[in-house]
Amino acid sequence: MTLQSLAKALLFVALLAPATATAQHVSLPPVDLGDTSFQDGVGGPGVLLQEILDSSYSGRLNGPHGEKLPGNNSIQASASVSELGYQTNKKFFGAFYGVEALLPVVHADVKTDLGVRGASGAMGDFIFSPLLLQWTGGKLFGKPISHRFDADFIFPTGRYSPNSSVNIGSHLVSANPNYAFTLFLAPRLETSWRFHYLWNSRNDDPAPVFKASSIQPGQAVHLNAALSYQVNSRLRAGIAGYYLKQITDPKVDGRTVFNAREQVGAIGPGLVVSTRPFDLYLHTFFEMGAENRPQGLKVVVRIFKVFPYNSAANH
Repeated sequence: MTLQSLAKALLFVALLAPATATAQHVSLPPVDLGDTSFQDGVGGPGVLLQEILDSSYSGRLNGPHGEKLPGNNSIQASASVSELGYQTNKKFFGAFYGVEALLPVVHADVKTDLGVRGASGAMGDFIFSPLLLQWTGGKLFGKPISHRFDADFIFPTGRYSPNSSVNIGSHLVSANPNYAFTLFLAPRLETSWRFHYLWNSRNDDPAPVFKASSIQPGQAVHLNAALSYQVNSRLRAGIAGYYLKQITDPKVDGRTVFNAREQVGAIGPGLVVSTRPFDLYLHTFFEMGAENRPQGLKVVVRIFKVFPYNSAANH
C-alpha cells in the first residue's frame, strides 16, 4: 500500500494588532485550511516526500460581524512547505503507525490603512507529529473507508519580534490533532473529510500595543471537506472547501477579549493530475463569511512522491 500522509501547508503569518484597530486582536496561528483534500484519508506503510506551495491574497479585512473594515487593505502571503512522512508496517490499535515533520518557508507582504504595514520572509514554525495512526480496509454502510488520526504539534521556530508589524512565527506552542477519513461512495467517487481541534499556549513576549505581559489566542475547530470523481487513470476532479470557527475568546494578561473570535469558510474547484514520477494537486478557494480576519482568494499546489514500504525497504 502507499502512504498518502497529511499535507498541512500552513501560512505562518502573525499579523499584530494595530493601535488603531477597534480592539486589540489576538490572531489565531495559521492552520490547515484547504491544504488537504481529495482522498485525504487513504494511506499505508511507506515514505512520503512532498512540497506544498500555498498562496493567499486578501483585499479586505472583516470585523467581528463580517463587515468590511474601512480603507485599502492588501495582504499577500505565500509558503513553500517541505514534508517528510514515514509510516511503518507495524500496527497499534489495529492501525499502521508512523510520524511526520513539516518545515515551511514563508513570505508575507501587508499593506493596510489600519496601521499594519510591512514585509517579511523567513523559515516558519516547525510542525511535528509523534503519532500517526492509519486504518485501512474498513467498511462503512458497506462502502470502503480509510481513516487516520494524527497528533500534530506546532513549535515556535519561526522568525518573531514583538516590534515587527508582520511576523512569520507565532511565538507559541500549538496542539492541532485531527481525524481524517475517505469514504468511497462508488468505484470512482469519493468524499474526504478532516476535523481539527486547535489549542494554543501563551505568547509571553507580545507587541507593545497590547500593553501586557502575555497574550493567548483562543481555541478553535476547523475542517476540510472534498468530493471528487476519477475521470480517468491520470485525472481526478472535484470540489473542496474548508471552515474555521473559533470557540473560545482570546486573552490579554489573562483577561478575556470579547467580540474577537475568528471565522471563515471557502469553497472551490480542484484537480489531481497523476504523472510520473509524482502526483500534482491544484486547488482554488474563494473565501466567504470571514469575521475578525482577512477574506480573499487562496491557491494551493501540492507535489508529492510516495515510496511504498517494500520499495523503501529495498533501498
